[in-house]
Amino acid sequence: MATRLSNHLFASINSQQPNRSLAGNRSCRQRVTVKPSPRKTSTTVTPAPKKPEPSATASGPVNNSDKPRPRSGSFFHLRDRFQLKFDELGLEILSIALPAALALAADPIASLVDTAFVGHIGSVELAAVGVSVSIFNLVSKLFNVPLLNITTSFVAEEQAKRNGDDDLQEGKKFLPSVSTSLALAAGVGIVETVALAIGSGFLLNLMGIAVDSPMRGPAECFLTLRAYGAPAIVIALAAQGAFRGFKDTETPLYAIGAGNLLNVVLDPILIFLFGFGVGGAAVATVISEYLIAFILLWELNGKVLLISPDVNGSRIMLYLNSGGLLIGRSIAVLLTMTLSTSLAAREGPVPMAGHQICMQIWLAVSLLNDALAIAGQALLANGYSQGSYEQARQVVYKVLQIGLGTGIALGFVLSIGFGTFSSLFSSDSEVLEIAQSGILFVAGSQPMNALAFVIDGLYYGVSDFSYAAYSMVCSQFLY
Repeated sequence: MATRLSNHLFASINSQQPNRSLAGNRSCRQRVTVKPSPRKTSTTVTPAPKKPEPSATASGPVNNSDKPRPRSGSFFHLRDRFQLKFDELGLEILSIALPAALALAADPIASLVDTAFVGHIGSVELAAVGVSVSIFNLVSKLFNVPLLNITTSFVAEEQAKRNGDDDLQEGKKFLPSVSTSLALAAGVGIVETVALAIGSGFLLNLMGIAVDSPMRGPAECFLTLRAYGAPAIVIALAAQGAFRGFKDTETPLYAIGAGNLLNVVLDPILIFLFGFGVGGAAVATVISEYLIAFILLWELNGKVLLISPDVNGSRIMLYLNSGGLLIGRSIAVLLTMTLSTSLAAREGPVPMAGHQICMQIWLAVSLLNDALAIAGQALLANGYSQGSYEQARQVVYKVLQIGLGTGIALGFVLSIGFGTFSSLFSSDSEVLEIAQSGILFVAGSQPMNALAFVIDGLYYGVSDFSYAAYSMVCSQFLY
C-alpha cells in the first residue's frame, strides 16, 4: 500500500536533486551543434552557452560523463543517512523524548505506590483493586489514547501552518484543533463516567467476579468512584497531546509529577487515617487526576484560546474517523496480548507467572521507545505540514537511527540483567526458570520493537492513521 509517508518523503528525494543527466551530456551537446556559414566553405562549431562547471577538488576536475553517480535513494545514500551523528536535530529529539519517557513512567510508578498501600489493607482488597484497575485501563487504552495521538498530530500540523500569524489577544493563538480535542475529551469523559458507574456490576461479571465473591464489594466500590475521574483523565490526555504538538513535553511531566505526588500524600491519609479503605485510594486517585487536568488547562490557556468561537463539523468528523481507525488498532493490540496471556494460562500457574514477568519487563522498556515515537511524531508533523520534505526526511532518518540504537542498547542490557530484573517479581525458582526461557524473545526483539514503535509515531506524524490501523490488524491474523 502506497502511503503518504513513502510518497512524499522518500519519493521526493529525486525531485529535489539537480538534473545530473543534462550536466553529464554538456560536452556532447557542444560537439554536435554545427552552424554552416553562407560565405565560407568551412564549418564553424558554435559552442553552447556556458554554464557553471562542477566544483573541482584537489585531485582535479570532476568529470560527470565518465564517472557514474549512485542513484539517490540507493544503498550508499541510505548508509550515509543512517550514520550515527548527534547533531542539533538529534539533541532536539532527545529533549522531547526524555521528558516524555519520564511522564510515561510516572503513572506506572504511582500505580505501584497505590498497590503497596492497598496491599496493607488485605489480600482481598488488593485483588479487587487489581481487577477494577484492569477494567479502567482497558477503557482508557481503547478510547483515550487514540484521542491523545490524534491531538498531537493535528495540533502540530495546525501550529506549523499558522506559525507567524498574528495572535488574537494577549499572546493567545486560536487553534481549532485544540478546542475541538478538548470538547471531544469532555464528551468522551462524561460518557465513560456514566458507563463505568452504572455498568460496574456488569463489567465485573464479565471479569468473573460473582456477586457472592468477597472481592465484589471492594471492586465495585473502587471502580464506581474511579469512574468520576474519567473526564479529568481524558481532558488531561487531550491537553498533553496539545503540548506534544507544541513539542513541549516538560509541562506535562511537571503536571503529572505534581498530581502523582498529591496521590502519594493522600493515600495513607484517606485509606488509614480516615478509614475509607479502597474507597480512599480511589478518591485520592481521582483528586490527583483533576489536579493534573487543572494544571495542564491552566498552562494551555496561556498559549491558546480554549473555547472556539465557531464549531466546525468537518473537523469533528475528521477526529471521529481517525479515532475510529486507532480504536480498531488498539483492539487488535489488546486481542494479541489477551490471546498470548490466555495461551500461557492454559499451561498452568507457573508458566503463566513466568509469562507475566516477561510481559511486564517488555512493556516497561517499551516506554523508552514510545517516547521516541512521540518526538518523531511531533517533529515530522511540523515539517511535513509546511511542505519542508527535506526537513521531514531528516527527522525520519534521525528518529529511526536513534530508535535502532536504543533498541540494540536495550536488548544488550536485558540480555545481561534479565535475571536480576526477573528476581524483582518473584523468588520462586520454577517461575524464574520459565521467565529465563523467554530472554531470547524479550531481549532479541528490542531492536525490532523500537523500530515498530518509532515507525508508528512517524505514520501518526503524517496523519496516516489508516495505514497504522490496517497494518496492525493484518499482523493480528499473522499471529
